[in-house]
Amino acid sequence: MSIALPPTVTLDGRFARELPELALPWQAQEVPDPRLLLLNEPLAAELGLDTAELRSPQGLRLLVGNHVPEGAVPVAQAYAGHQFGGYSPRLGDGRALLLGELVDAGGELRDLHLKGSGRTPFARGGDGLAAVGPMVREYVVSEAMHALGIPTTRALAVVATGNPVHRETLLPGAVLARVARSHLRVGTFQYARALGDVALLRRLADHAIARHHPAAADAENPGLALFEAVVAAQAALVARWMLVGFVHGVMNTDNMTISGETIDYGPCAFLDAFDPATVFSSIDEGGRYAYANQPLAAEWNLARFAEALLPLLHDDQEQAVALAVEALQGFRRQYSAAWSAGMRAKLGLPDGLADTVADPLVDELVRQLQESHVDHTSFFRALATAARGDAEPARGLFLDLPAFDAWLQRWRALGPDADAMDRVNPVYIPRNHLVEEALTAATAGDLEPLGPLLDAVTRPYETRPGLERFAEPAPRDFAASYRTFCGT
Repeated sequence: MSIALPPTVTLDGRFARELPELALPWQAQEVPDPRLLLLNEPLAAELGLDTAELRSPQGLRLLVGNHVPEGAVPVAQAYAGHQFGGYSPRLGDGRALLLGELVDAGGELRDLHLKGSGRTPFARGGDGLAAVGPMVREYVVSEAMHALGIPTTRALAVVATGNPVHRETLLPGAVLARVARSHLRVGTFQYARALGDVALLRRLADHAIARHHPAAADAENPGLALFEAVVAAQAALVARWMLVGFVHGVMNTDNMTISGETIDYGPCAFLDAFDPATVFSSIDEGGRYAYANQPLAAEWNLARFAEALLPLLHDDQEQAVALAVEALQGFRRQYSAAWSAGMRAKLGLPDGLADTVADPLVDELVRQLQESHVDHTSFFRALATAARGDAEPARGLFLDLPAFDAWLQRWRALGPDADAMDRVNPVYIPRNHLVEEALTAATAGDLEPLGPLLDAVTRPYETRPGLERFAEPAPRDFAASYRTFCGT
């Protein structure tokens, strides 16, 4: 059912109109009494939306998909995907809907998308619902990632449905309204390729180019230019994840965006003690998406993207493969350059420092962080204090003090910039134990712990009194046994 909404809410149906083969018109499950839990007022302002209207009964019904503006056609998007290496030809939005696109205050097109809005034909036996806890997790972590400067989908609102969700126990239900530059995924292209319709694949590529990588349209080979642009975007994105200790947890090809935004915060978490083998996801039993494996997983996903694009790269299969392989080789170079530049910034190293000096310094530090199980976030903030003269906070994190002191002496001799370090090394991240504390409270109906947590992680670089516990590492017994779950 559609009704007229205030003029601040205008939704286009560009994806559904241009790619109807990938868009299944569908309606959200009715929510008789929606109740607002969280509203992202700064994001609403960016989108040109009136927060008072969003808080109204009519606005809440928009945020759960029960009423949409005239002319908008909510759709479940079709996509395929490799999940933990196994190919699924038909995934799609099983519990999600694209309400449509809106133009933000900067003139950019953004998707308004729901999660937990009920079963669709892509549900594959699932109930199509979402519980309060996982939707609040996505809100908290995606807003923290945005504040850290990492490209991400963003949460506009979490709305309680009043309906129970059956998981291991009965949990209160919720719908997440999120915003993205688009929800085009590697899996979207895999689905189009599997249909065997090259014209559809070309229209999909043109749609992606127009929305995200317009320079590719003028290239001699637009399909190849699109692939190269996505390779570059993903290399930069994953490097940023690694630099802040973020572990996505489920890097399937349906969770890799063409825009280069982080998407889907299911079993994600942040490193406590530094360990490259860290796995948080309860379903990642083999460690496929462990912290250190994320660049390799991204490269593997991009190879699957290349396979889907082959008909657009060249009419000759062998030449298409050769072009794809050459372009994919750029991922490691670009990732390595982004990560190395990020590490130099985290260490406050001067511009122009020779690789022969910087690289061994970084490699030795990583080895010591791992051997001493140093808290990743705390260390880099403490190191800025060491650059100002007080090394004890950083020294206290290490087991092998002579080795760290030798490293510290080499590093200090390079004249690190402590202020520059503070600008890139966060004080506050969504500490896993504090996130769980807030989610448990929210599930029980208590939103009080969310306030200070969101305050901390949405201004992550500025030390503030009263937020000391949000900068402290998790208790060791918690960190050692922590596991996350998808929420479906």
